[in-house]
Amino acid sequence: MPARRVSSRIGAIAPSATLAVDAKAKALKAAGRPVIGFGAGEPDFPTPDYVVEAAARACYDTVNHRYTPAGGLPELKEAIAAATLRDGGYEVAPSDVLVTNGGKQAVYEAFATLVDPGDEVILPAPYWTTYPETIALAGGVPVEVFAGPEQDYLVTVDQLEAARTPATKALLLCSPSNPTGAVYSPDQIEAIGRWALEHGIWVVTDEIYQHLVYDDAVFTPILRAVPELADQTVVLNGVAKTYAMTGWRVGWLTGPTDVVKAATNLQSHLTSNVANVSQRAAIAALTGPLDVVERMREAFDRRRRTIVAALDAIPGVQCPTPKGAFYVYPSVRDLLGREIDGERPTTSAELAELVLARAEVAVVPGEAFGPSGYLRLSYALGDDALVEGVTRLAELLGRAR
Repeated sequence: MPARRVSSRIGAIAPSATLAVDAKAKALKAAGRPVIGFGAGEPDFPTPDYVVEAAARACYDTVNHRYTPAGGLPELKEAIAAATLRDGGYEVAPSDVLVTNGGKQAVYEAFATLVDPGDEVILPAPYWTTYPETIALAGGVPVEVFAGPEQDYLVTVDQLEAARTPATKALLLCSPSNPTGAVYSPDQIEAIGRWALEHGIWVVTDEIYQHLVYDDAVFTPILRAVPELADQTVVLNGVAKTYAMTGWRVGWLTGPTDVVKAATNLQSHLTSNVANVSQRAAIAALTGPLDVVERMREAFDRRRRTIVAALDAIPGVQCPTPKGAFYVYPSVRDLLGREIDGERPTTSAELAELVLARAEVAVVPGEAFGPSGYLRLSYALGDDALVEGVTRLAELLGRAR
């Protein structure tokens, strides 16, 4: 027998904590338990009808029954370029677009293309659980820079500069943020972009929540704020969150020609083309009306205000108001070490287990996104389930002594 059955590279990957929590919640529901899941970042709305109808028509068009270019359908790449100009305010050539199997593949291929072993990637924390794993898979070294609720979860240029070393290759930027819902202001985005430009640091910017901003927040693409950064920036995006298309698996990356060409070459061996029917659906989404997107955003905004008010009313919970995406990221540091129903959780992971067992509410602990002491809750679920879930949570945590 070989000494190692699974490679050390793959064996070192941590499972996706958000998907694990969602799977556990669904398994308990299937067993008849009334679990309410705040784990997965998945809109509860159906995909818009006009998108589904476009996909249905595509099923009967035999052109979609065959292989197509590994980098994406030309029509979809043109639609992505047009949507980038419409929504982001800057131009990208269709030839500098790579269509991927969901946003996660775009993240993986970006770091696989840019990072060599030993390269450091500055990773503002709290971060989406997939980022450090894909950086490590490429041989890179994630360098965490933490900003807590006292900073509204927004890192500063001074913090980034303190983390910079001669080995720094790239910065990961996500605004609006998963997991915190934080949104950098236009001035903050420009300052970060100028810093990266000055030091020759690549920016990998995840803009998949660009349409989900609230109150006075403004989505600011870094390439609109600092156009000169175009030659060292890779932009990640997709249709999953904006158009309620998580299951369709269509994402993309854009960037300099040489990087996109190299990433496309990788994808030609990894998966080849994205499913053609899904690509046709994505074309319909990107070229269709945005009124359905606005209606979903309004629903998320209503839920956001409801969940923040409910969580902030719980003694020991501090919940900054998110300005984007569909997540809240409350601090539960003041609850750790206190007795709750005969148990004394000392980490947010232990607290999340207690919440699931006693309140039958699934949340993701902060350890999945950085330091312990926090919980992530997605409010992309129905209004009634949201109210019931936070009510159960408040009843349980309100018994902390």
